[in-house]
Amino acid sequence: MCNLYNITTSQEAIRQWTRALRDVVGNLEPSIDIYPNQFAPVVRNAPDGARELASLRWGMPTPLERVRGNADSGTTNIRNPQYGHWQQYVGVEHRCVVPVTSFAEPSPTAGDKDPETGGIQRNYWFALGEDRPLFFFAGLWTRWHGVRKVKEGPGDHEVYGFMTTKPNALIAPIHEKAISRMDRD
Repeated sequence: MCNLYNITTSQEAIRQWTRALRDVVGNLEPSIDIYPNQFAPVVRNAPDGARELASLRWGMPTPLERVRGNADSGTTNIRNPQYGHWQQYVGVEHRCVVPVTSFAEPSPTAGDKDPETGGIQRNYWFALGEDRPLFFFAGLWTRWHGVRKVKEGPGDHEVYGFMTTKPNALIAPIHEKAISRMDRD
């Protein structure tokens, strides 16, 4: 699944759609490209039970057997919530929705370079329509203490990840790697 998405909507639209009672995001930029380990808005069930719009870091704590090195850069996409590691996060208190207007998948063809970006591999963008209306990914969030970036050292983080599934017929031809990864999980 994606490791790049975009939000081009207002905070008010997100609050109205989700009926968020509290907004602790601050000012949301009019267009944001979100990459793993960056902060982005999510609507979560806050500890006091309120529905809250908050800014969290993208990437849930990685299962220990998959962490490489001194930092855990996070798991952005949760494909198998039945996996033992994820069971601690599937309760209502850890649920969230992630506002999105489009998401990208890298080209499956290694030679598919975009001349407008100096030869960087092309992304295919997906949205619900040409006008890129707001939609949401289901997700999980948690508080986590650890090292996200070695230069920052250990710290307290609020993190989230998407719940994903097998790609549909539109996305599968672009993102076949997700199918083989998902079959292993």
